[in-house]
Amino acid sequence: MTDKEYIEQAVKQREALLIDTSDKIWSYAELPYAEHQSCALLCRILRDEGFAVTEGVAEIPTAFVAEYKCGDGKPVMGFLGEFDALDILSQEAGNPVKCPVKEGAPGHGCGHNALGTGALGAALALKDYLLAEGKSGTVVYYGCAAEEGAGAKQFMARAGLFDNADFIYTWHPGTLNGVDGDYSNAIMGANFEFHGLTSHAGGSPHLGRSALDAAELMSVGVNYLREHTINEARIHYAYVDAGGVAPNVVQDHSLVKYEVRSPKVSQVKELFERVVNVARGAALMTETTMTYEITMAFSDYIPNDALARVADECVQEIGAPRWDDEDYALAKAYLSTYNATTMDSIKEAVGRVYGEDNVEAILAKPLDSEIHPYAPDKAKVSGGSTDVGDVTYAAPTLNLRVATACVGNVGHTWQMTGQAGSRIAHKGLLTAAKMMALCAVRTMERPEVIEKAKAIVLRQNGGKYECPLPDSVKPPVGRY
Repeated sequence: MTDKEYIEQAVKQREALLIDTSDKIWSYAELPYAEHQSCALLCRILRDEGFAVTEGVAEIPTAFVAEYKCGDGKPVMGFLGEFDALDILSQEAGNPVKCPVKEGAPGHGCGHNALGTGALGAALALKDYLLAEGKSGTVVYYGCAAEEGAGAKQFMARAGLFDNADFIYTWHPGTLNGVDGDYSNAIMGANFEFHGLTSHAGGSPHLGRSALDAAELMSVGVNYLREHTINEARIHYAYVDAGGVAPNVVQDHSLVKYEVRSPKVSQVKELFERVVNVARGAALMTETTMTYEITMAFSDYIPNDALARVADECVQEIGAPRWDDEDYALAKAYLSTYNATTMDSIKEAVGRVYGEDNVEAILAKPLDSEIHPYAPDKAKVSGGSTDVGDVTYAAPTLNLRVATACVGNVGHTWQMTGQAGSRIAHKGLLTAAKMMALCAVRTMERPEVIEKAKAIVLRQNGGKYECPLPDSVKPPVGRY
């Protein structure tokens, strides 16, 4: 058999296990840092497959590293797995009518159940290949918790867990198939807390010092700041504690979360300091005190061009998931749930990707059935952020995209949760497992590619990974 045929067979042999694993993690739907059942399931399977598993790495109870060594253990080949869910996105699997399993409960609205399981399939298939061919190498599955929270990978990188990796592959469920050549924003988040003095808001307002006023003035100041940032920057906020519900009591405490994004981690750090200065000004204006705690930060994701050239060939060989009429019908039912405004946006996006003349044909069978070639000259910065970015600064890393949802699907929605537990996601994750395993096989056979990929990382990080978080910031387990 060719390497491709062997990989496809190895994944096929474990198809039932992988689908069952994905569905179980989907049903657990555990929030960041609380993925105990999902973590335990993955660790058990990996141990049963002969992997040495180290749990609780980087001071995160649900983060782990699993290794399988053959021969001299070189090269070291990694896969990133995620398995956390999102709050309030509960939805029945495969049901295109909004119907939560439990109202207000979490759901896999980003498909991390499929992500973690697809990476598992790749690790097991690569292990089988090394054993069958008598080749040396170490297969590493990185169990990465809390990507939807404050992250785990930057803490894992800071702990040196990626330092020995020669290369790492991962993937993300979505609507398209191919190498992910786009960049992602860096992000930094913090809690800003204001303290003042209570007083009777009617009888003695002059004696009070309102922490809520300070939080609101911070919002005003940040809104003025937006005009004087780079176009790509984003600033988000949410009130966590408004200081009480009694309007006739001057609020003596408030807490507001802020997150800032920019294309580069250096830009994020600069913008964050400007937000801190706005908070200081708000406290000064209201005669309150302000403290802040940095809770999270991700570096920007940068695709490794050397790995991408090899991966592009591999994903073309494996091909897109093989959809059937039932898959297309289900995808079309999900697509029909979006309102007119969203559909207009989806049609525009479909036209850009597939061509204006093909919009109606694609919407009639709205599942991506082709592989989109790697095109670095068309790369753009996506609006989101991911802690995979920190791995790209620590070791050669590349992300693949595989369709697990209808064309035009909006992530972090009940529609995504429903599809993440459906036959569409099953086919996507199995395809992703084959792609990543074949990428690893082809990369290990080309040491010149590995060296070029490492050189790219060294140019990118200046010689050493630098965590965007201060050393004093620990994983906010139970606090995020």
